[in-house]
Amino acid sequence: MTSTLDADLTHDAFLGGRLHLWQPRDGYRAGVDPVLLAASVPARAGQSVLDLGCGVGAAALCLGARVSGLELVGVERQADYATLAVRNGLQAHAADLTDMPAELRDRSFDHVLANPPYFNRAAGHVADDSGREAGRGVETPVAAWIDAAARRLRHKGYLHMIHRAERLPDLLASAAGRLGSPEIWPLCPRIGKAAELVIFRARKNGRADFRLHFPVILHEGARHERDGESYTHKIQSVLREGAALHL
Repeated sequence: MTSTLDADLTHDAFLGGRLHLWQPRDGYRAGVDPVLLAASVPARAGQSVLDLGCGVGAAALCLGARVSGLELVGVERQADYATLAVRNGLQAHAADLTDMPAELRDRSFDHVLANPPYFNRAAGHVADDSGREAGRGVETPVAAWIDAAARRLRHKGYLHMIHRAERLPDLLASAAGRLGSPEIWPLCPRIGKAAELVIFRARKNGRADFRLHFPVILHEGARHERDGESYTHKIQSVLREGAALHL
């Protein structure tokens, strides 16, 4: 029987039905971006993963659906979303990433994931729904996300973050002196189109030079020509089959 509370939620399929997540019917809802982020992480069984700003747990749980035997932990400042993340199966804490609980401050992780809010509200419109606004509008600066990741990563651990392409200068500047071996994968909507998103990888105590990789193309064709999905086979495999995004 559906409760009044559950009537305000949806139970959505991800990875072709391999994973189902409770999400608010209205408000911020996980889409493609956390799935792509999770697919980019080369985690191995036995490793630990911290998802910063985890929302309902989409990124961490998509990663866990692909790689078994991971310890998955999340931090989410919106208590309602953290509660849903726990219901979805993530060990989630309701806390701000700039003021984590003591039990997390005493720990380090092999991987940190982050899908921060994208949009600068000094130059945009505030969403009516508070959950949607917190998930999309920037309040915590990129530098704070990088700092939180650097503090929680163990030696040679990796940060993976998905963000808007125009925020790349902020990402690189914030990581300088905190994380090394920076790498960028542009995510382009189509061949011949500029990247709108990037996947950013950096390593705790990494020493390798900066690397800018070949773009990942999301959709077939040079332009949108028909209704329905047009993802490339590679991206379809990620979204529908839970495949890794081999970068």
